[in-house]
Amino acid sequence: MRGGMKDVYFSPDRSYVVAFYRDVQDHNSRERLIKIATQYYDSFFKREGGEYYKDLYSWPIDVVEQNRKLGIVVPTYNRNFFFQKGYAANDLIRGKEKEGKWFASPKFRNKQFPLRLDDTELGNWLSYFQICVNISRGVKRLHAAGLAHSDLSYKNVLVDPVTKTAAIIDIDGLVVPGLFPPDVIGTADFIAPEVLATKHLDIKDPNRKLPSRLTDLHALAVMIYMYLLYRHPLKGGKIHDLDTEKDDLLAMGEKALFIEHPTDTSNRPKQNQLNPKELPWTDVTKIPYTVTGPYLKALFEKAFIEGLHQPMQRPIANEWEEALLKTTDLIQPCSNPGCQQKWYVFDNSTRPRCPFCGTPHQGTLPVLDLYYQFKEGVWRPEDHRLMVYNNQYLFGWHVNRNLIRNEKLTPEQKVPVGYFTFHQGNWVLVNQKLDSLKDVTEDKEIPPGEMVALTDGKKLLLSRGEGGRIVVVTIANK
Repeated sequence: MRGGMKDVYFSPDRSYVVAFYRDVQDHNSRERLIKIATQYYDSFFKREGGEYYKDLYSWPIDVVEQNRKLGIVVPTYNRNFFFQKGYAANDLIRGKEKEGKWFASPKFRNKQFPLRLDDTELGNWLSYFQICVNISRGVKRLHAAGLAHSDLSYKNVLVDPVTKTAAIIDIDGLVVPGLFPPDVIGTADFIAPEVLATKHLDIKDPNRKLPSRLTDLHALAVMIYMYLLYRHPLKGGKIHDLDTEKDDLLAMGEKALFIEHPTDTSNRPKQNQLNPKELPWTDVTKIPYTVTGPYLKALFEKAFIEGLHQPMQRPIANEWEEALLKTTDLIQPCSNPGCQQKWYVFDNSTRPRCPFCGTPHQGTLPVLDLYYQFKEGVWRPEDHRLMVYNNQYLFGWHVNRNLIRNEKLTPEQKVPVGYFTFHQGNWVLVNQKLDSLKDVTEDKEIPPGEMVALTDGKKLLLSRGEGGRIVVVTIANK
């Protein structure tokens, strides 16, 4: 294949590719590529948790040279990152890479659009939360190593909603501050406003802003917004210049404004500009960003209001990871079998309903608020709750606040310790592995193999150990 800068060749057994740069690389580029394939490779993968990251990046493993042309050797992507079917109506894109752009556009999921993606490869709303968690972890690890991707976008991230996985590609452009500068400014739609606003300056001008960890954080926020809401956070209805090119530069750069800014509505998408094939997603009055729940709502505001023109205010990757995981604890299955999204975030209302298809929640809904022991006998709320649905699991990271839900979890720590079910007209928690579960309200121990009813006001001690939590039950939608 012929890429933007490289010619890419498969190995005979297709287990790896060799990508040769068409232009002769200077000494700095050569040193960067060698360092990426050796020193950085070892520090990322030859340590605890390295296997997890091997699946998360498409990382160069060697550098080769032929006829003064430099090439990088990269393992072939996992098979799940290639379309098995592609479009619902035909297989024109079967075998193509699953670039994130296919899954961030509303028209590719519209039943009326001839070239919509096949349902079997589209996934549901919950799939994209896990995809965004993986991307956040990938960016977190790069930044922890002092690196920046420099061209983070849905073009350089492969996603598979079926397996809920992601892979960050084009690693060969990594930026090392003070050592290896960026050789691109990014991909359109994901370039940070300060980079666009200063691109007219000489590259050596101290006021010129180039890709860095801070610009990665803008691109990460844009990607998460687009994967969950299938629209761009800055592309609205405001016109800054009659010249289309100048207007786009201003709208994404110096004059960038969040399309859902709560007090400045001047960049709201105008109804007469909305493409029918992209509805209802492009109509922010029908599906506002608040449907993503309180934790993501706060981060979107931090990224696109406070941090849009003040890069230091942008949420870091770890904040996105934590908010996404806490939001998955608020998610409920939609009872409408025809709902395309299948899941939605509980909106803390007394009459919850799916915001995508309008179906009201059926039956009662247990809400479990998590508390931690601040000091002996004093318990404080954690701003973390767990919404219960039938056959949902309880995990160790819910039971104990000292167990962090991240990429370092062992296989044993990923095994459920209990589950919730609707049994004989009542909601119950079935204890599978907890050795100190106690019904505080009834002053009764609940040993493994037994169950406890979830009733309004019930208090359950999940663990007596250090970091153990109490949950308080509220029954909603009565």
